[in-house]
Amino acid sequence: MKNRSTALTAVFATAAVLMVAPMAQAQDALKLKIQTAATASHFSLRYLNENWTPKLAEMTDGRITIELLPNGAVVPHRDTPDAVSMGILDGDYTSVMYFAGRDPAFALMGDLTAGYDSADQTQAFCSIGGGREMLQKIYDEENLDVHVVGCGAYSRESFVSKVPIRGVADLKGKKIRAPEGLASAVFKAAGATPVAIPGSEVYTSLEKGIIDAADNSAYSNDKANGMHDIAKYPIFPGIHSTPFQQFTISNSVWDGLSKADQEILTVWYEAATNDLRRAVDQHDRELVAIDRAGDDIEVIDWSQKDRDAFREIAMGEWKKFAAGSKLAGEAYDTHVKFLKSIGLLAND
Repeated sequence: MKNRSTALTAVFATAAVLMVAPMAQAQDALKLKIQTAATASHFSLRYLNENWTPKLAEMTDGRITIELLPNGAVVPHRDTPDAVSMGILDGDYTSVMYFAGRDPAFALMGDLTAGYDSADQTQAFCSIGGGREMLQKIYDEENLDVHVVGCGAYSRESFVSKVPIRGVADLKGKKIRAPEGLASAVFKAAGATPVAIPGSEVYTSLEKGIIDAADNSAYSNDKANGMHDIAKYPIFPGIHSTPFQQFTISNSVWDGLSKADQEILTVWYEAATNDLRRAVDQHDRELVAIDRAGDDIEVIDWSQKDRDAFREIAMGEWKKFAAGSKLAGEAYDTHVKFLKSIGLLAND
């Protein structure tokens, strides 16, 4: 991997000692250690571990099992592709936007801010619209030993806020936690002040008034993390983010699987993420209904006019990021082609 720091290599070396795979104990069994983007308290991680990790063992008659680990369990969240390439992790099930610092193409593939109306659309983009192939091309160009099994979003994120933000005009001057990259650029263009802080610091930053609002996670996850205890004005459905998750494993692990098991793993991922998407959407809506019926939380739903205005702002930033590299331009073109095909962008 080009330009790896000594510190990063040391982190991986330590992780390697801690994560020696037990495959030698059972040569016919493969246990995949996969680091995710979720914290241990997230509804999404709990749902997958309870409902879908056992199914992979069943589908393969015990040949393959999978362990889904919380964010940062083995390596820092931005370093999972390197860890997969080096054999520290077997793969990741994590947010593509974490890698935007490598190439702006990852920013566009990680979250086309305000681009898609639903997580269903992002899954279709990845599965049949060229998204998975584009993401694989980016990793190949980066010379990383990564096979993209699949990608897509499981939720259109909610938006947590301590103050009412009822439309684009209300974003002006607000301090908003947003990941570095495209989301941050879009909020800045809309008049807000983006603040780059880790997800682990969102709660305390809201509590202390360091930020007014946050691009954070699904409504269910925000609720599980207590965000609505201090941020009483969530926006739902979200206005900005359908963050893409990727499921990757190393090429060496992938190539070691039989064709049948490769197919099973692909089908397992598609089934798991489709079910997760439905479960999160249902859980989100149940929680929103409860909150709307109460007096403590005001759930805000932007008008279509304001959603369209915010999207126009975002589209200008998409184009700027597309000019950042050859791969970013290709990622942008792949999105635009699919968005036109489903009517979210007008044909020229």
